Amino acid sequence: MASAIRHLNCGTMAASLSMGGRLLPARLVAHCLLLEDDRGLTLVDTGFGTADLIEKRLGKAFVRLTGPSLDPAETAIAQVRGAGYAAADVTDIVVTHLDRDHAGGLGDFPGARVHILADELAAARARSTLRDKDRYVTAQWAHGPRWVEHAPAGDAWLGFEAVTVVNDNALLVPLPGHSAGHCGVAVRRPSGGWFLHAGDAYFSRTQKETPPSTPTGLSVFQAAVQKDRTSRRANVDRLRSLHAEHGPDSGAAPEETVTIFCAHDAVEYDALADVTD
Repeated sequence: MASAIRHLNCGTMAASLSMGGRLLPARLVAHCLLLEDDRGLTLVDTGFGTADLIEKRLGKAFVRLTGPSLDPAETAIAQVRGAGYAAADVTDIVVTHLDRDHAGGLGDFPGARVHILADELAAARARSTLRDKDRYVTAQWAHGPRWVEHAPAGDAWLGFEAVTVVNDNALLVPLPGHSAGHCGVAVRRPSGGWFLHAGDAYFSRTQKETPPSTPTGLSVFQAAVQKDRTSRRANVDRLRSLHAEHGPDSGAAPEETVTIFCAHDAVEYDALADVTD
């Protein structure tokens, strides 16, 4: 179990009215986690990295659409150092998937093991479709990460099958659909229960509520970037059921309570940013 969990925003995005502002909320975040224990540090997703800021490798279309702040202080490496650690203290990184706003910081931690579902890494390496060519920025892992590939097989976790144990603190929960090998990351909380970082399995907190709703612009954007509509929608339904049955207000046993959040909903992030765990 992690001795402490920090919530990090590793990339504020503010879509302009001329581009993404017609589809996206006024403020998005890149919600990452930093897990601390006596063996070292584990990052869940990395947001944008220092080279993204310097080399502008994110691409003009992405920058115009999402309006990233590209603030050096928001990079994971800056926040790790601000917490009194060095890059080498990050021994493991768990990625929900390899989109540019999730994997940009990999190169800032070149010695870390990078845990990923094998299907996601295969798709990123092949870039066999036009969408995948746009989605994956190979320069973000040109340093040659220490990949640790996981197959979707393992223990069951609260009704979700095929969960791979990364370590005592984190489980990979396959949630394909947004990308080929997209997954959530379940993290055991020191105070009891779990966090579930759902990555881009959904984009708005309203999608996990009953009844669900999705802002029109986000629905259009979500459909435009999805890999498999059927799988994505099925997994949103599964997450909604998990939230109803195990969410903080569900009455579930403390050890089975799950706080679900996605990567980009700023309201979800703000509610957890100052949580001490």
